[in-house]
Amino acid sequence: MTNAALLPLSGRTAFVTGAGQGLGEAIARGLAEAGARVALADVELANAEAVAAQIDGLALRLDVRDEDAFCDAFGRAVAHFGAVDIMVNNAARTPATSLWDITPQEWDDVLAVNLRGSFFGCRIAGRHMRERGTGCIVNLGSMAGQQVSAATGAHYGASKAGLLALTRSFAQELAPHGVTVNALAPAAIQSPPLEAMEPVRQQALRAAIPLGRFGRPDEVAAAVVYLASPGAAFMTGATLDLNGGRFMR
Repeated sequence: MTNAALLPLSGRTAFVTGAGQGLGEAIARGLAEAGARVALADVELANAEAVAAQIDGLALRLDVRDEDAFCDAFGRAVAHFGAVDIMVNNAARTPATSLWDITPQEWDDVLAVNLRGSFFGCRIAGRHMRERGTGCIVNLGSMAGQQVSAATGAHYGASKAGLLALTRSFAQELAPHGVTVNALAPAAIQSPPLEAMEPVRQQALRAAIPLGRFGRPDEVAAAVVYLASPGAAFMTGATLDLNGGRFMR
């Protein structure tokens, strides 16, 4: 195999939010394994630093709800690496609160992290990439944004449905400038929120998946690497499903 096939992202730089644990950590590691230099942003700096030390990345503290802080962290990544070629908006809150028990504060916070934070990421990275005439943005959506999910709350589903619409808007706006914007919609991935569920709920979720198992974080990372690779250069405004056949269309 050629080096381009083994390391499709060699020479490129990625910025990943929520990269200190869970899917964000797996995505950061996957991008690094594909040859990318990685800026790992997380609200818990210590988590980002621990992962960054293992993949020779740049750790940054970032609360995605704060636009000024987002601009500062992204600017620091650009100053450190020279440019950012790949933006992954992964940071999210995943509560499973009942529809009847969601407080206004929890509703606002979930939408602020999951949707507003991704909007900031798309816009900040989009401006940078538009000026350079190249780039790729990947938004971490969810199957919950496409149909009702028993595993997550209504506010989470609403935020992810909004993110899919936001993806299409930025894809339309940035396409003439050589920038692609796509979403990845995973479901039932082995992760801290899923592992925190009662065994009975986990069994019910697994039983509803045609492939008969939960997805793995490294499979999510592989999908992000694909969307960021030259092989996906003609794809934009799309949502890539990763759900074991649970939602077919």
